[in-house]
Amino acid sequence: MMKNGQSSQTNLERAIAEGHAEVTGEGQAGQISYIAKNHTEKWNDLEEEIRAELWAELVYKYEYSPDRIGVAVEIPGRSHDNCADLVIYEDANQEQPYFVFECKRADLSDAAFDQAIEQACNYRAILGARFCGVVSGRTRRLLRFDRFPSGERDKNHIADIPVRYGRPPEWRFYKNTDQDLTAVSREELRSAIRKCHQTLWEGGRRSPIAAFGEFSKLVFIKYRDEKNSHLKRGEPYAFQRRDEETADALAIRIYQLYREEQEKEPNVFSESINVAPLILAQCVEHLEGISLKDTELDTKGVAFEEFMGSFFKGDFGQYFTPRELIAFAVEIMSPKHSDLVLDPACGSGGFLLYALDHIRRRADEHHDLGTNEHFQYWHDFAQNNLFGIEVNEELARVAKMNMIIHDDGHTNIIGQDALDFPENITGKNQDISQGKFDLILTNPPFGAVVKRTEKGDGFLEQFELIEYLGKNYPLYSGTQENNGEAGTKLIPKSVRPRASIRTEIAFLERIHSFLKPGTGRAAVILPDGVLANSTLQGVRHWLLYHFQILAVVSLPSFAFSHYDAGVKASIVFLRRLADGETVSDEAPIFMALAQNIGYDATGRKTFETSAVEKEVPGMEKVERQSCELFDYRVFYDWSENNPNGPSWSERHREIIPDTGLVGQWRVFQQDPDSFFL
Repeated sequence: MMKNGQSSQTNLERAIAEGHAEVTGEGQAGQISYIAKNHTEKWNDLEEEIRAELWAELVYKYEYSPDRIGVAVEIPGRSHDNCADLVIYEDANQEQPYFVFECKRADLSDAAFDQAIEQACNYRAILGARFCGVVSGRTRRLLRFDRFPSGERDKNHIADIPVRYGRPPEWRFYKNTDQDLTAVSREELRSAIRKCHQTLWEGGRRSPIAAFGEFSKLVFIKYRDEKNSHLKRGEPYAFQRRDEETADALAIRIYQLYREEQEKEPNVFSESINVAPLILAQCVEHLEGISLKDTELDTKGVAFEEFMGSFFKGDFGQYFTPRELIAFAVEIMSPKHSDLVLDPACGSGGFLLYALDHIRRRADEHHDLGTNEHFQYWHDFAQNNLFGIEVNEELARVAKMNMIIHDDGHTNIIGQDALDFPENITGKNQDISQGKFDLILTNPPFGAVVKRTEKGDGFLEQFELIEYLGKNYPLYSGTQENNGEAGTKLIPKSVRPRASIRTEIAFLERIHSFLKPGTGRAAVILPDGVLANSTLQGVRHWLLYHFQILAVVSLPSFAFSHYDAGVKASIVFLRRLADGETVSDEAPIFMALAQNIGYDATGRKTFETSAVEKEVPGMEKVERQSCELFDYRVFYDWSENNPNGPSWSERHREIIPDTGLVGQWRVFQQDPDSFFL
């Protein structure tokens, strides 16, 4: 393990190195031996790994002698299979139990965790110990009974395990000490996110999107607590449960923290936290030991991205764009550090985050990693150059949360209908104005209809495109003599008032209005009907009059089916024309058909491993993976704690420049003639 450039061992690795434990064999034959107890267990079990790590933590962090820690302790009057996972004894003869632990796998459900608590309390009562607790990955709950009745489960909470039979500490985590929060792996963060959402969902009492909204609020205050510049070295973090603090008292304190952050950032979250104290306490248990600030941006990005990818399936599929398509569009457009970037239908913020990631990679080319210049290069871009509009207020909060954990930019995301009157949009954020943006990256909603009856008079008239739809197009009909002179001219048609306009068509005009004339560019995912249906010929006429089409990449029919959206679509790349500018009919357009886009109709990844660039067995591996859009370089770490057993765990992936269709586009830009017969 590496931290701040220094190598360090985990507690278990240290225990093995110093001869207190031994791991032998591999796979199904793997075993771990606890030397002081002369006890051996199978090593290919996730709960055994949790137990081994806790056992080593008891030895090195909490200073208990290995010969006073019982492993798999049989419970009197119970069957041979009913054993306490770990028991700390007060004496060398192991006659006075002190602390009883149950160790469970990290992905335990809330119901199973509560059962484990009852089991630990039952074992404690039989053995006569003072304390008991359950550890499930990063989630732990510890209880004391030396001065509380055996049925108590709330008032007797303790913050942490006592060191060497001492007094339980008031708090568990303190800033800039050896008890500080720690960065986590992608799998650990993913597990915490899943458990939080499951807890907030409450078995269906709260809708999935409402649960995610509450989760976003908790992540917001958790992250702000870690970033609190007023917190001094050695002071405790606020987002944790203190010694003997009830769930009600904890909730009052968390609610107050949230209100204080709301006052500082009134545009982020306007609603109160709507989570009951017991549910809130469980969420704090899941999150309190994780450092969102110190966990790598790549780790956070992948973990939240994967979670939201599964979360936004089904009813919320229309709000989610597959990340391979986002990455491809951003790579084609290649944002610059000076570009103002907008997504007028930003959903959870995917396009904005990938644009930020692109600039972070640019920072690597300009400045040394870890320097203030490197940080300012991409952080200034995040804070000042990324803008988003999202009509769904819940999703706007999700996007803000997503930006927060990637280090800001959230204040430039507004909850608003991007098709509303421009002055209403600017009223929410004066920096989101017409003719201002260098780059728009978006996947506007397909298939919805904006109706005059719902929006009122004047709303549809703001869109010039209503005159180019259906029977309104062509705009001219028939001919007449030109004042008796030779030749004729077209007669303007009487335009029939339209009752509605489809959202994807209205968005084209709104994209045009937001872009800088002459230089503003856009990558837009559009249903193929806009490009091919005969009834939309007028829309294409308008499009060619207002934009230069740079490229069209046709996507397979299943591109959105994983999210229950079966519309055949393409990614269209555009440049807004300057006033009076025209484009020659001979201007080249890059056109491509993509089949392998990195996933299939079920969402299964279809990247092909074209090379293993590096592999150190049991430590790290680097693969080159390819699809038609681009190639990835994927970095893996070996993880013993994955749910399905020890395996490679992805740490980071990066697009290899100028590969796949991205590479062909770069060649086309330099010499389009080679692409034509």
